[in-house]
Amino acid sequence: MLSPVRLVSEAAELAARRHNGMARKGRGHEPYINHLAEVANLLATATDGADAELVAAGWLHDAIEDTDTTREELAQKFSDRVASLVDECTDDMSLSKPERRRRQVLDAPKKSAGARLIKIADKISNIGARVHSDPTAEERDDLVDYTDWAEQVVAGCRGGNSWLDTTFDDMVLTARTSL
Repeated sequence: MLSPVRLVSEAAELAARRHNGMARKGRGHEPYINHLAEVANLLATATDGADAELVAAGWLHDAIEDTDTTREELAQKFSDRVASLVDECTDDMSLSKPERRRRQVLDAPKKSAGARLIKIADKISNIGARVHSDPTAEERDDLVDYTDWAEQVVAGCRGGNSWLDTTFDDMVLTARTSL
């Protein structure tokens, strides 16, 4: 088993390599790795750095969904728990976007405690990326749509970490008052 620092560091390095060249929606199409770093940092802050596997999974939460990374590879390189957390956070990309969204809402309360924390951190980061000054009508509509849906997902994830719950609520308030 890797030491906690190596586990997080190697997860960050793999995430950077696998997501190399990908751009994020919102925030001027910044590098996608910024999103992964933000999610991992939210998880590290929420747990006061006490759960390296959770933080590593935060770095890797989109690796199976967006790259050729496999659950088996993550289990071998990191741990079964890291692989399971990432797998729980992976959408079935063969489904339509509305169906993936519907399933996230329905499945949120059934997820493990760690996967629910990752989902909240992911939604905080994604809403924040959509908030900026002088949005177009399309950007405003996207922010409203995404925030409304994220609130439904997070409703099924709450209760595991009060700081993350409050941070999500604050981000929703920021999004709503930016419109």
